[in-house]
Amino acid sequence: MTQERNILITGASGLVGAHIAHYFSQYERNVHCLVRKGSKLDFLRELPVKIIYGDITDLASLETLFKGMEWIIHTAAKVTDWGDYADYFLTNVTGTLNVMKAAFRNQIRNVIITGSVSSYGEENSSILKDETFPFRSHYPYAFDRILPSGMNHYRDTKAEATRQAMAFAGQYGMNLTVLEPVWVYGENECNSGFYEYLKIAKSGIPFMPGCRSNTFHVIYAGELARAYYLAFQKQLTGIRRIIIGNQEPETMKSIYELFCAESGLKKPRNIPKWIIYPLALALESIFLLLKRSSPPILTRSRVNMFYDSIGFSTVNAEKLLGFRNQVDLETGIHKTVQWYIKNNWI
Repeated sequence: MTQERNILITGASGLVGAHIAHYFSQYERNVHCLVRKGSKLDFLRELPVKIIYGDITDLASLETLFKGMEWIIHTAAKVTDWGDYADYFLTNVTGTLNVMKAAFRNQIRNVIITGSVSSYGEENSSILKDETFPFRSHYPYAFDRILPSGMNHYRDTKAEATRQAMAFAGQYGMNLTVLEPVWVYGENECNSGFYEYLKIAKSGIPFMPGCRSNTFHVIYAGELARAYYLAFQKQLTGIRRIIIGNQEPETMKSIYELFCAESGLKKPRNIPKWIIYPLALALESIFLLLKRSSPPILTRSRVNMFYDSIGFSTVNAEKLLGFRNQVDLETGIHKTVQWYIKNNWI
C-alpha cells in the first residue's frame, strides 16, 4: 500500500470515472468520488470509497468539497451527441475551469483532467494524429451552419476546456496532466455507441451503417483507468497532454463482429453511406426543429463514425507513462458483454 493521499475523482459514476475509482481503490485508501445527486451508483457501491455529492458547475461548493484533498482527477463532462451548446459549455468548459480554480484555492497543485482526442478532429484520416497536431475539433457536416451538431458541441467544448485548463495551470504554476482517451468501451457504459449497436442488432434490424475497411481506435475502460494510475504515480510536473489508447486502431468491422459474436447476435449487414446519410440528415433536422430532448437513432455524426477512419498515436503514453495496453480487444469485449448479460442489459 502506498502512502495515504486524499484523492478526489469527479464524475465518478460515469464510465471512465467509475473504472478509475475501482482501480485506484485497490491501491489507495482515501479515494473520494464526487457525483451528482440522483446518479446511478451500482458500480461504486461495493468499492471502499467515500461518496460525495456535488456539482462541478457550482464553484463555491467545489472549494468546500476540495478541502483536504491532495490530488484531483477530473472526468465529469457532458458526453453525448445531442443537446444545446450552452449546456455543453457550462459543464465541459466552465465546470473544468471551476475544478482548476477550486484546486488552486485549496493549494492543490496536482490535477489530472480528461481531455478528448476529438479535439484534434475526427474527420476521415489516413494518418495517426499525435499531441503535436493542432486542435481542429469542428467537423464540417452538411448544413452545419443551420443545423448545428451536438457532437460538434461536445468536441468544441472539450477542446476549449483543455485550452483554458492549460492556460490556468500555466498562469498559476500547477502540475496538469491532460489524458486524452480514444473511444472508450467497458462495463457500466450505455452511451458510447457499442451498447446501442447491440440493442439494434438484437432487435433484428438486418442493416446498419458501416463499411469493411475503416479503422477505429478504442480502449477498454479498465485499461484507461490503469493509465490514470500510472499518471498519478509518475507525478509529472508542468503541463502534459497524453493520448491514451490501444497500440493500434482496429477495423470497425472487427470490433462490431466481436461484440455481436460475444452476445450471440448476428451482425447487421452494412449499408452504403450514400443511402443512409440523407435519412440521418432528415431525422436529425426534424428532431432539431421539434426541439426533441432525445436524439433520433441516426444523426450525421453517428453515420460518419461508421465510415471514417480515425486513429491516434500512443507513443507519448508509452514514453511518459510506460503505458501499453495489456487487455486485448477480444478480452475487453468479452468482459464488457459478460457484464451486459449479468446485468440483464441484453
